[in-house]
Amino acid sequence: MTTGRVPYVPPGSVAEALRVQEELRPLADLAGPGPTAPATVAGLDVAYAESGDRLAAAVTVLDARTLAVVDSAVSVGRPAFGYVPGLFAFRELPALLDALDRLPVRPDLLVCDGHGLAHPRRFGLACHLGVVTGLPAIGVGKTPLVGEWDEPGPRRGAWTPLRDGGEVVGRVLRTRDGVKPVFVSVGHRMSLANAVDRVLALTPRYRLPETTRTADRLCRDALAAAST
Repeated sequence: MTTGRVPYVPPGSVAEALRVQEELRPLADLAGPGPTAPATVAGLDVAYAESGDRLAAAVTVLDARTLAVVDSAVSVGRPAFGYVPGLFAFRELPALLDALDRLPVRPDLLVCDGHGLAHPRRFGLACHLGVVTGLPAIGVGKTPLVGEWDEPGPRRGAWTPLRDGGEVVGRVLRTRDGVKPVFVSVGHRMSLANAVDRVLALTPRYRLPETTRTADRLCRDALAAAST
């Protein structure tokens, strides 16, 4: 990976996972500013089999200007950790890191289908991936994990702060006129304002970023192929 990465060590228990989050949380750079004109942007997503005992992790790398997919990788395996709210990153990180390692070139920005700072312990998947890889990372969630907010205005680009315990942990962003907003938070080496700008650049036609849409399709297809 890149310089500045922190080796990933899988936890052996819930208590150890909680300790890892607490230890790594101060390493997340929540100020950025991060790349404002990245050449490539990667989407990361994970699909699970109905049984829950198998998953496919996908990374799609998009040309940030055209939003065309220029590279991709998949890792199929089993969840690496139990189903514990707030600790989902530990289920998915080994497979996501394996998929990232299959790419010949490192992307300039990681866009996770999930959260970063907007997490009960302020260390969601986007933070964890960013710290472990050393790459700039943001989280874009379909639904909130924590926090309170006011509904943003109806037009594309409108946003309101996502607050939790009096702290701003993200923004509630309208990416399409009159469509449900998404929940944007910083993961690593990005500012919140830049993260929002990047999400708007990735949503020219649909509610969700093209990074998420392409990675979602790829991991679902990979899981289906592995099941046949």
